[in-house]
Amino acid sequence: MKVLNLYAGIGGNRRLWRNCEVTAVENNAKIAAIYNDLYPKDIMYLEDAHEFLLENYAEYDFIWTSPPCPTHSSFRFNIGVRFRNVKPVYPDMTLYQEIILLSTHFKGKWVVENVKPYYDPLIKPTIQLQRHLFWTNFDIKEKAFVKDDLRNAQIPELQKLHNVDLTKYNISNKRQILRNCTRSDIGEYIYEQATKIH
Repeated sequence: MKVLNLYAGIGGNRRLWRNCEVTAVENNAKIAAIYNDLYPKDIMYLEDAHEFLLENYAEYDFIWTSPPCPTHSSFRFNIGVRFRNVKPVYPDMTLYQEIILLSTHFKGKWVVENVKPYYDPLIKPTIQLQRHLFWTNFDIKEKAFVKDDLRNAQIPELQKLHNVDLTKYNISNKRQILRNCTRSDIGEYIYEQATKIH
């Protein structure tokens, strides 16, 4: 199975995927280098994931995309805008552009992941698992996962949660990189839901 993993980060969602050829797209060179160390058999493109999707979606069997979430985040709105005088910004519509593109044109299985937003989602998600919303073109059964408290978790706890060690990497904001990871058990569960009906 050919899999496209967009906005790949360090590959938290991808860690437990099996029996697939993965192409990853990440536009931050330092983060992409970590991904390459963790998954040396994957193909990595250091490019804009949004444009890569538009140009290449038809080449894959399964697509996982996690477009930027900060402008949708309830944390940014509730803590930043309401209490810390952070300036409001337009929500990044990449999220909805990709849902519409995939649901209209892509013939394989797909999932779009994002945080629960501060507003009612413009397109109803398929399911919420922990703090993540997922839009898919396949059914995902409800499943309880061990709860984690990422808001207060520090780097050692986050590394343990994601089974990764970033100490040897000279990269800023390791905590945010780790917080951006989708948990591998959730990534595995969704991948299995997609591939069992592929």
